[in-house]
Amino acid sequence: MLELLNYILTRAPEWENNDMGQMGILPILALVEWPMNTPAGRVVFSDSRVNAQLKKIFDVWAEYLSSSDSTYVLTEDDGWLRPGAITEDFGQTFICDTTHPHFGFKSWDDFFTRRLKPGVRPIAEPYDDSIITSACESFVVTFAHDVQTKDKFWLKGCPYNLQTMFNHDPLTQYFIGGTVYQGFIASTSYHRWHSPVNGVVTKIVHIPGTYYLQSPTLGFDTENGPDYYTPDHSQEFLSHSQTRLLVFIESSNPEIGLMCVVTIGMVEVSTCEVTVREGTKVKKGDELGMFHFGGSTHCLVFRPQTKLAIGVEPGEGVKVNQEVARLL
Repeated sequence: MLELLNYILTRAPEWENNDMGQMGILPILALVEWPMNTPAGRVVFSDSRVNAQLKKIFDVWAEYLSSSDSTYVLTEDDGWLRPGAITEDFGQTFICDTTHPHFGFKSWDDFFTRRLKPGVRPIAEPYDDSIITSACESFVVTFAHDVQTKDKFWLKGCPYNLQTMFNHDPLTQYFIGGTVYQGFIASTSYHRWHSPVNGVVTKIVHIPGTYYLQSPTLGFDTENGPDYYTPDHSQEFLSHSQTRLLVFIESSNPEIGLMCVVTIGMVEVSTCEVTVREGTKVKKGDELGMFHFGGSTHCLVFRPQTKLAIGVEPGEGVKVNQEVARLL
């Protein structure tokens, strides 16, 4: 395994057009996919000492993925720029130069964190503070109402646990009984996050977490046996355990008031980079930050006083800046 890790750290993720594509994009996950489904794996990957060493490994890989050496996979013949790997309107959607080698991207991470061209993702009702927009280009996982502070999320069904999601932050109390909306960002998607409301960033909290700890409801010791897609099926659980960032925003609309954007790194996709500061005034659609190096998930959390009509369904794909909810 160590030899394979050393090899991975000097390679960029390669495009694979098959059922194993996700594993090709996240190669370290492929090494531990089955071990992390075992009781012993859950013990190992919940250990802070193990996660501290994993962080060092990911930091080394991040340096490589941010270097020009990693552009060898950004090709139009069999790489990430080939038809099928990118959409036909890629050049019209993202800031790039399709006439240049690697479309002008300087590294794998530069490609991964690519920016949208202005106007390609219109903001739903930018001046209507009763409309909440999608913070990420994502697939709806679920939404939950009347979320409690100490729900036992490790039981079957994985209800949200605000206390652990917010890492016991004092602001947790304002969200007890509120609503959580969650969306999953695929590895091949757009990975920057944008403000879902007009308002002011009041607090930013970075929470170190685990990388390969998955839901105990999935694994070798469960009734249905191990689940190959455990990370995808552990979304709610990951919102409490993985490395994550909390961006609290005081909405311009007092009926929304304080809300929180929770961005969650998944497996080796552990870097959540924030690009705003506390005190920053934001408009809907303004960039808040980005993920690096793979697929991730995120939550929008609202107070119980914020009565919402969710306008999307689980499994539905939503564009960033698209309306996902509105005040009742």
